[in-house]
Amino acid sequence: MAEFKTALDLVLKNEGGYSFDKDDPGGETYKGIARNMNSKWEGWITVDLLKKNSSFPNNLKENSELDQQVAHFYESQFWDKMQGDGITSQLVANSIFDFGVNAGIKTSCSLAQLVIGVTADGVVGPKTIEALNQFEEQLFLASFTLAKIARYIKIVDSRPTSRKYFYGWVRRALGN
Repeated sequence: MAEFKTALDLVLKNEGGYSFDKDDPGGETYKGIARNMNSKWEGWITVDLLKKNSSFPNNLKENSELDQQVAHFYESQFWDKMQGDGITSQLVANSIFDFGVNAGIKTSCSLAQLVIGVTADGVVGPKTIEALNQFEEQLFLASFTLAKIARYIKIVDSRPTSRKYFYGWVRRALGN
């Protein structure tokens, strides 16, 4: 079965640390957690306190409580919702999880469901897990990657300011 810690390490590598890009609809972001989409995340209290220090944002890296808040957030809001512990393939779980962090877990699960041919409602249940675990791993990964890239093209077409992220998104999709 897939392991959360392995998938989380990949996501954190892809997401990096702190950023505040005016063109990002998520706004202020820490390790992929966008403030505009997750304003109630408990970690924002810690981030706001650490902003008062002259060593910000470097001081974020030294805060183990914040690291635990990040891990808890991703496990409860993404991994558990995609039923990651029920997925046999670590590579498949990594890909769904990472895209979920980047595009939203419901979007990621819906695309995965489209690939495996089950009802694409964005909610992972026993039928999705069974179909996912029976689907050929490499075929899933290739098909899911193409679906992710198609989604990124659609985003850039509808929101041209996001064009600057496109090649990074594609590299990320190809790496997972």
